[in-house]
Amino acid sequence: MQGSYQIRPLAGAEIQTAVDWAAREGWNPGPQDAACFASVDPQGFWGGFLDGQMIACISVVNYGEAFSFLGFYIVVSEHRGQGYGYALWQKALEHAGSRVVGLDGVVDQQANYRRSGFELAYRNIRFGGVPSGGPEASEDYELTALTAPAAELEVLDARVFPAPRRGFWQQWLGAEGHISFAAHQDGRLSGFGTLRPCGSGCKIGPLVAVSRPAAEAVLVRLLKEVPEGQEVFLDVPEPHAAAVELARGLGLEPVFETARMYRGPAPQLETDLIFGVTSFELG
Repeated sequence: MQGSYQIRPLAGAEIQTAVDWAAREGWNPGPQDAACFASVDPQGFWGGFLDGQMIACISVVNYGEAFSFLGFYIVVSEHRGQGYGYALWQKALEHAGSRVVGLDGVVDQQANYRRSGFELAYRNIRFGGVPSGGPEASEDYELTALTAPAAELEVLDARVFPAPRRGFWQQWLGAEGHISFAAHQDGRLSGFGTLRPCGSGCKIGPLVAVSRPAAEAVLVRLLKEVPEGQEVFLDVPEPHAAAVELARGLGLEPVFETARMYRGPAPQLETDLIFGVTSFELG
């Protein structure tokens, strides 16, 4: 490394720069994503500054005392391979302390992540395209707009995410451009999901449901909000066959994949309830 290199937490417009870089890398984040997660952990976004100019970024967002999620790990191309990224990686991981840390990394970086103590849990696949099929609307579920977190949402979310995140839900459900619906059957919450705009098209995520019919009910309702001809992206855990089939049934095709990895014991999540991941970059 050459020059004066400083590592510190990011703030305000610097966090937006990280989002812009992620878009440039083709990761297609939503415009409100970073703000939602920064509200959970204001110290969770870090940057590397060479002679005062930001050349690298990473997020290590802490959820409570036991879990953290790493993302947005980017080094400006002309500064790669010189140690700046790894120095930032090490410093930012100190922010996680002894917490279990998860990440969705690009597949060709798995070996590097293993050297830092991360182990593969499963793959996630991003499906994308203009929907050309899909399930029919069901009368078995009551669909209502989801605008604020409730106890039943948190109970279902706890089955697919390893830490409470009420603060996140308050921001996520109220974020500009986010459209969320919940499906109830016999008075009980059966599923929920969010549609949000992204740099390219829109994403549906999270999409969580106790069954495929419940996931389909939420999905059908969300798709009504998608302008005709617009691309839709859905990120699903590869081991969850029903989720993969649901994405393919929409006429979507695989466009990207990640390796879900953990440093520390992998959380025992009910991945068969996950029909759409919230965000590859942020958990």
